[in-house]
Amino acid sequence: MKNARKHLHRIAFGAYLASTLSSPDEAGARPRSAGLPSAPQTEGRMAEAVRVDAAPRFDGTLNDRLWELAKPITDFRQREPREGEPATEKTEVRILYTRHAVYFGIHCYDSAPGRIVATELRRDVSQDLDDHFEILINSNHDRRGGYVFEINPLGTQSDGLIVEEQSGSEGTDFDSGWDGVWISEARIVQDGWSATIEIPFSTLNFTKSNDVVWGLNFKRFIRRKNEEDLWAAYRRTYGIVKVSEAGELTGITDVGSGRLFVVKPYGLAQYDKQTGQNPAFPLTAGLDVKYGIRSNMVLNLTGNTDFSATDVDQEQFNLTPFPIFIPEKRQFFLENAGIFSFDIGDQDQLFFSRQIGIDSVTGNQVPVNGGAKLTGTVGRLQFGVMDVDTRSNGPNPYANYAVVRLTESLWGGSYLGVMGIDKQSGDLLDSFNRTGGIDTRMVFFKDWFVDAHLAETQSPGYAGGNSDVGASLSYRSNWVEGKFERRKTGPNFNPEVGFIERADSNETYGDLTFKVRPKITGVRELQFEGFILHAPDTRGVVQTQEWQGTFRAEFNNGAYTDNDIADVFTQRITTPLHIYKNVFIPNGLYHFARHQITYGSGQDRRFTYNFFERFGGYYGGTLNEFRVRANYRPTAKFSISASETWDRFRLPLANGNFSVVLASLQGNYSFTRFLTFTSLIQVDTSNTQAVSANVRLRYNYRPDSDLYIIYNVGTQFASIAPANPPQVRETRFAVKWTYSFAP
Repeated sequence: MKNARKHLHRIAFGAYLASTLSSPDEAGARPRSAGLPSAPQTEGRMAEAVRVDAAPRFDGTLNDRLWELAKPITDFRQREPREGEPATEKTEVRILYTRHAVYFGIHCYDSAPGRIVATELRRDVSQDLDDHFEILINSNHDRRGGYVFEINPLGTQSDGLIVEEQSGSEGTDFDSGWDGVWISEARIVQDGWSATIEIPFSTLNFTKSNDVVWGLNFKRFIRRKNEEDLWAAYRRTYGIVKVSEAGELTGITDVGSGRLFVVKPYGLAQYDKQTGQNPAFPLTAGLDVKYGIRSNMVLNLTGNTDFSATDVDQEQFNLTPFPIFIPEKRQFFLENAGIFSFDIGDQDQLFFSRQIGIDSVTGNQVPVNGGAKLTGTVGRLQFGVMDVDTRSNGPNPYANYAVVRLTESLWGGSYLGVMGIDKQSGDLLDSFNRTGGIDTRMVFFKDWFVDAHLAETQSPGYAGGNSDVGASLSYRSNWVEGKFERRKTGPNFNPEVGFIERADSNETYGDLTFKVRPKITGVRELQFEGFILHAPDTRGVVQTQEWQGTFRAEFNNGAYTDNDIADVFTQRITTPLHIYKNVFIPNGLYHFARHQITYGSGQDRRFTYNFFERFGGYYGGTLNEFRVRANYRPTAKFSISASETWDRFRLPLANGNFSVVLASLQGNYSFTRFLTFTSLIQVDTSNTQAVSANVRLRYNYRPDSDLYIIYNVGTQFASIAPANPPQVRETRFAVKWTYSFAP
């Protein structure tokens, strides 16, 4: 089932160019996994770690005889394509530990080692186009969340957190914002590929020393077969993110303290020239600290926070009357971000961290004095507390942001939560904004979900109409998914530290998707979806309506097609919508229909591509969108990606016939896993009318310590505001050094 209520965003959402070059296009995302009735889930998956006095030899092989002391874990089952059946290739995992670390020895046998796909050397970049292996560790055994460590046959690392267990159909296995210190080596061998991994207990903030029980799971992905194998939780509606269905690890006892304590100072020298301002040559420094107060409680501190090494946003062209949702990329806000999640519908969030430290209209950075974040669990209670202070910068006055989030764990992934947000500002006309809410998720029979929320905001001058209340009922199985939702948002609901598409809405939404797995050569799954959205304002006046019928197909090699047979809109414009230069769509009620054809190539080749054509009506005229994207990975060291979007408008307005092109070219070269070079060039012929470039050299000279050299022309952070407002352009050259150590 598609993400609900995409409505006008599916007309022409902004071009997420380079950031999605190696993944399926959101407009034509690959179908989600489903099919035949599920196989019985194997219960009681148990593994045991063996104590050794010294670490095994760390060369990416299991030739050290110490590995023979551990009993291998071998019973992997398919989640895809044949749920519950034995994996087509054998996998063995052995687990050792010393007083200070745990070690995993992995042997992924392969009957065709010459066809193993291994192309990515950059840390924390998606490994979806490679063979890879994931380890889930739920070290406090609360069955709610855990750490995930991912490695490919080149030894490349990616890691992240699962904060609250999710369904296996949300698109990603883990939140990659968390970075841990661990060591990995891997190599392709005669009968497959093997890897050795060392994870210090301090990385897990693990302080318990006796009678240890961890939640544990493993996932292996075989790219050429598009096959996903798991040790536990291999139901198609589960996946590795289903922490409550993970197995268990025993045997760890009498270990030293693994308390997390990391101090990470930075130094920064840069040249910065912004539009209309004199060049600046600031020299600055700052500090980040992580401290494990206890095994399930972490304190993060940051001072004079700098985000110059953060990836640039992609150029956007917003064709909707609504703001654009752009994911957070800054490290301080990404870590443990899931704890602060409070969904209120579609992409709407009660807390949206990009509202802190970034001007939402211009994309200009707002300096962060510092911040503190405390996250953890006490019994069944999970909590997050954050305070961030920003200083005055241009049109942005100083501000302080305080956030509190609490969730009480109930049964089987159910929870009850509350959130409070307080913004204090130096703006005399908007001196404060407060947001509070209560939400819940209740899971019944593992496949039925009830979600509900009630939220309210307070701002100067608004006495009423400032609430948002909603509830939904969802069902998910291998052959059908359905959702029915009701939500009412008051005209004065204004979460300034959140994200909402629109206020003043009384929404009804229904979606039904059928999924079948026919016995057709090369075809894995077919999907048929229909949804309807009716969203008048709170006075009953029609604002937005949409109904859609969609057909999708997923093929065994990872190719896919996603086709909107009909996508019919009714949309009211209440403020003239600025589309291009001096072209404004006037106020009125518009009816139009659009159609889409999408195809993505198989994902097991060095050259991959996808394209879509979306065409039909658009606010009284027509709009054709054509997008093509290609990736070429000739070697593990070098890859290149290109994307182009061409929007052709024919509007019954003066100067209403025009075209807009957004394009990008990204090149990546990895000298080693620890020294990488990336470049991104973007062209935007819309209102921005500009070429932007970003070049970055990263040297990871020791774990969690880096030297960056960055050159950027253009904007770093994109505007999320509707109607494509002007953005601040800058020319910046920066050298940033970080050093991570444990006192």
